[in-house]
This record gives sequence, structure tokens and C-alpha cells, in this order.
Amino acid sequence: MSIKEHPPQEEPTTKEISSSSRLHVPVLLDTTLEMLNPKQGENYLDLTAGYGGHARRVLEKTENYTDSVLVDRDSFAIAKLSEFTDKGVRLLHTDFVSAARQLVEEGRQFSIILVDLGVSSPQLDQSERGFSFTNSGPLDMRMDVAQEVTAATLIKTASADELTRIIMTYGEEPLGFARRIAKAITESRSITTTKELADLIVQAHSGKWGKIHPATRTFQALRIAVNQELRQIEEVLPLIPQLLKQNGRVGIISFHSLEDRLVKQYFNEQKNAGYEAELQILTKKPLAGDIYDVHNPRSRSAKLRVAVKK
Repeated sequence: MSIKEHPPQEEPTTKEISSSSRLHVPVLLDTTLEMLNPKQGENYLDLTAGYGGHARRVLEKTENYTDSVLVDRDSFAIAKLSEFTDKGVRLLHTDFVSAARQLVEEGRQFSIILVDLGVSSPQLDQSERGFSFTNSGPLDMRMDVAQEVTAATLIKTASADELTRIIMTYGEEPLGFARRIAKAITESRSITTTKELADLIVQAHSGKWGKIHPATRTFQALRIAVNQELRQIEEVLPLIPQLLKQNGRVGIISFHSLEDRLVKQYFNEQKNAGYEAELQILTKKPLAGDIYDVHNPRSRSAKLRVAVKK
């Protein structure tokens, strides 16, 4: 994927940007600031800058804009982040693995790195992005709208066995339900909207569910598959020590067990590496989000893990 150093030519409209970001509340903001402890003069790398909630607060404390980098693969986010370029911040419009590799090749190192995984609230709120089943939209789910593969692509082309594997592996749906949902999808290749897919999944669950909507796991699974989210995490984690200065801190925020499991595994490897360890783990257990936060439901499942480079 090509890496763009500026917003794409066909930018989202001002109306689209403002409507998608006005309710964005960064998760675990105070906890993240406390743990990463940004100091004046330190430089900052945000590998998933989104709409700039965390970045704004960190950069206010460091006041080091010209030596900091913000990354996102979502063109809507990049358009919003363009406000930081006036202060000298470098923007990279690409996925975080590509950005990390480029910065490693450039020999760049940072005092603070933040990775906020998963889908953002504005992405969920935009029905036309197809991430949510609460508002009907196209079967899209791409974080980077320039990529070719969408959720519709998988629904139209994947076999029942492949869909079963995706729904089980990435959605953690039990085998029986995963097979029923996959079979229903392959028998309804003509569906085009998130509502149609959600209704089909409800029928596969015989119209019954517990605390969460029956479509939740399948939508998560398709989104992860479309954006190759877990592979991205696996590939970026070993690059982080190379991007950190000595005594530099990294914070990683995850939102579901699949993400957190990969981060926990990598941190445990560092913890058990003895003299060869590059990172010292600062969080024995992940710091959890506020389950009572009515303003940002995403924070209820958020987990923050932090480490420092020795």
C-alpha cells in the first residue's frame, strides 16, 4: 500500500467530517495520560490517531509538534487530523504496520507511542460505512475505503466453510451457530445491507438472544477479516521496541479478547525474556475502561496495557 504524507485529493466534505466526529470521546484518556506521562519536549507517535482525541492532549503537554507523527488509514480521520499539520505534525495516511515499517527504515524513534485498536465510534456512527447493524447501510466495513475487499466481497464469494471459520475464529461464535449463520449467508448471496445481514443472523439464532444482539459476533468477525486486524497487530508489535527511545513508553488499547490476547502474549514474552527483554511491562493487569461511562459505551470494554523500553 502506498503511504500518503497528506490527505487524499478527494477529501470527505466538511459536513461529513463534522457529523462523524462531533460525538467522538477518546477512551481511557485520563488513564492513558497518567500512564504515558508525556513531558515537555518529548516526541509522539500515534499509530491509530483517529479523530485526534488522545493526540491533542498528549501534544498539548509535550508541545513537540514538529517531531511527532500521526497515522491513520481512514480518509475521514486523516481529513480531521489535517488541523495538526498547521503546527508541524507529520501525517501518514496508511495502515499502522506500513507506517511502522517506514518509520523504522527512516531510523525514527519516539518518547511515546500509542496504539488504539479496533473500530472508532465515528466509524460505527456512519451508517454508510457498514460497521454497525443498528443503522442500515451497505455491507462495507472497510477502515480504508480505498481497499478493494469489503464485507460484501466476503459474503458473495466465501464458501460456507470459510465463513464458518471466520465467524468462529474472529467472532468467537460457537461452532453450531457459526455453521448456521454461514449456511444462511451462502443461501442469501443477494443481500446488500447491514440490516438484511443482521435480520438473517437473528433468524439463524431462531430469533433468540441473551445480553448481546445475535449479529454482534458475526459483524465483528467480518470486520476483522476485511481489515486483517489481527494480522496487523501481530506484525506491528515486534516493531514497537525499534520505534521507542530508551525510557520511551508505549500504550496499547484493545477492545475485545482477540486483540488483548495478542498484546498480552507479546508482553508476556518480553516479561519472560530476561536480559534479552527490550520492554519492561508497567501494567501487571490491563487497566480497564469505565463500565459506567454512559457517554462512551466503547470504554466499557477497553483495556490499556503499558510498557517502557529499557
